[in-house]
Amino acid sequence: MPPLRVGVMGCGYWGPNLVRNFARHPEVKVEAVCDRELKRAERTGAEYRVPTVTDRPEKLFADRSLDLVVVATPTATHYDLTRAALESGKHALVMKPLTSSGEQAEELAALAAKRGVLLAVDHTFVFTGAVRKMKELVSSGALGELYYFDSVRVNLGLFQSDINVIWDLAPHDISILDYLVGGEPEEILAVGVAHGQSPTENIAYITIRYPNSFLAHVHVNWLAPAKVRQLILGGSRKMVVYDDVQPSEKVKVYDKGVSFQNGGDGDDPYKFMVSYRAGDMVAPQLDAKEALAVEVENIVRAVRGKEPLVADGAAGVRVVRLLEAAQRSIAEGGAPLRLAQPAWSRL
Repeated sequence: MPPLRVGVMGCGYWGPNLVRNFARHPEVKVEAVCDRELKRAERTGAEYRVPTVTDRPEKLFADRSLDLVVVATPTATHYDLTRAALESGKHALVMKPLTSSGEQAEELAALAAKRGVLLAVDHTFVFTGAVRKMKELVSSGALGELYYFDSVRVNLGLFQSDINVIWDLAPHDISILDYLVGGEPEEILAVGVAHGQSPTENIAYITIRYPNSFLAHVHVNWLAPAKVRQLILGGSRKMVVYDDVQPSEKVKVYDKGVSFQNGGDGDDPYKFMVSYRAGDMVAPQLDAKEALAVEVENIVRAVRGKEPLVADGAAGVRVVRLLEAAQRSIAEGGAPLRLAQPAWSRL
């Protein structure tokens, strides 16, 4: 079978990491790299011996030998570049978030389906050993009925000029939420503020309600004195804490919980008994393979027709739609917004 031929657009912060992982895959050949600053493309191309180095994206779209184009550029450019890649008949992998609007995201997902090509989104965290282990626990029923998802992703900087803290940090947690929980949220509310001379929100709190009483909360912040990357997933049987900054034991599963029983006669709501359960804590062994390597393997196998994409265009649309709704809630002073039946369910 011939190798999957890949071209990567964007050689700034994240692009070279993707070039490295695609270049290491035995069934892939990185044929081209592109960046608007040609020197960056030249550095990446030289390191990985890439035949074609350019600052012109159209050169990649016109190259009929390329099977997949990676879009690792600023969010504002995702729509135009990805649309051009899909229209040229190529599969596409796009950095998070897929686009800056739900309408554009849906259009790209529909275009990929129409052209018969794959649209993948770089929701990197769903490929980590930690999140995959959490998915295993959820799918097996080990956590019981899911009650809540609570995440904190804060640090000092890095301030972005084209997007606010929601569009920068929250895609990670919302993509993890979508991957672990699924379902259709029914309401979202968010508050955010821009401190100092910042033109965009640098602190935000997002709450997402589901019809089965499951509640999700996401806190993102560019103004924290320390880096915190922590997520708690609570269930009726067990609870999980995922702390990504820990060098080891990133995931801890607690056999803890509470149960409520009516402790008296009648309908008095205050007459109930609370039972607390405090069992063992287990830190399961995690797959240490780099998340991007796992992601690349999934994409290669999906192109070969051997397995479905884990983070496909529909997942990208769902995340963008929630980000968009959160932004709208902030603009309306933190008003709760009902989420209509999503169009992406038909993709």
